[in-house]
Amino acid sequence: MDYYELILTYDSTVETEVVNDVLASELGEIGFESFAGTESGLSAYIRVALYNQTLLDTTIASFPLGNVTIRYTKNYIKAKDWNEEWEKNYFQPIAIGKECIIHASFHQVASNYRYDIIIDPRMAFGTGNHETTCLMINEILPLDLEGKEVLDMGCGTAVLAILAAKKKAKRVVAVDIDEWACHNALDNIRINRTTGIEVIAGGAEQIPRLGKFDAVLANINRNILLNDIEVYASCMKKEACLLMSGFYNEDIPLLEDECKRNSLSLISYCEKNNWAVIKTQPITT
Repeated sequence: MDYYELILTYDSTVETEVVNDVLASELGEIGFESFAGTESGLSAYIRVALYNQTLLDTTIASFPLGNVTIRYTKNYIKAKDWNEEWEKNYFQPIAIGKECIIHASFHQVASNYRYDIIIDPRMAFGTGNHETTCLMINEILPLDLEGKEVLDMGCGTAVLAILAAKKKAKRVVAVDIDEWACHNALDNIRINRTTGIEVIAGGAEQIPRLGKFDAVLANINRNILLNDIEVYASCMKKEACLLMSGFYNEDIPLLEDECKRNSLSLISYCEKNNWAVIKTQPITT
């Protein structure tokens, strides 16, 4: 699969990391699949078939942060060994608390973590290096998932599904609209020797046939979440929880209102560098 690589740099008084986060979110809305921060900006990747110059120009022109001038160069990249690219340039092991470590198969790491997750990311999202993945994992770690059923929407690399399986969930369903992500998810599930995970290509339209779940995990983006909360709520058991991330602190009220419209109550939230995660549960009467 061939890609375009955009190397983006900025003139701005805003911290590069903040610009990177906002820009990655904006580019994700128009088909970009994977991102890597650099000292001077961001590298972003999109399949050639999905690239739209007009959408890109419009996204940059309407960038929501003020006083930011964005420049970019575009490179054509033929299909290659993406694990090698990540090994050379981007992905580093990340420990989340004292319980969980996420690393690639080529990393040498300490073996004293309860949950040791191997992720070879290729071009799929979700290595733990992004705030939203880290926030989701922090929320999942305290959950009792033994014998439970878990749905991971927008699974990416399947890092959250794999963690759920390692926490002894009896059934995990991982769904992603991107077939490339689904292939990567299956590879990572095999590498981690986790069983009981079903990977499905598609979106929320798949949910009605999947039954009911004790936990629903959705690390996607604000607009998709707002559109799909109704479907998530419909597949939740009475005592289930819904964890959502992929949005900013200022988006929480919008998501909370949509949850209330679907009989879900906001239980808690947490943030990291302006990214947020919320936990909701069905309202009991």
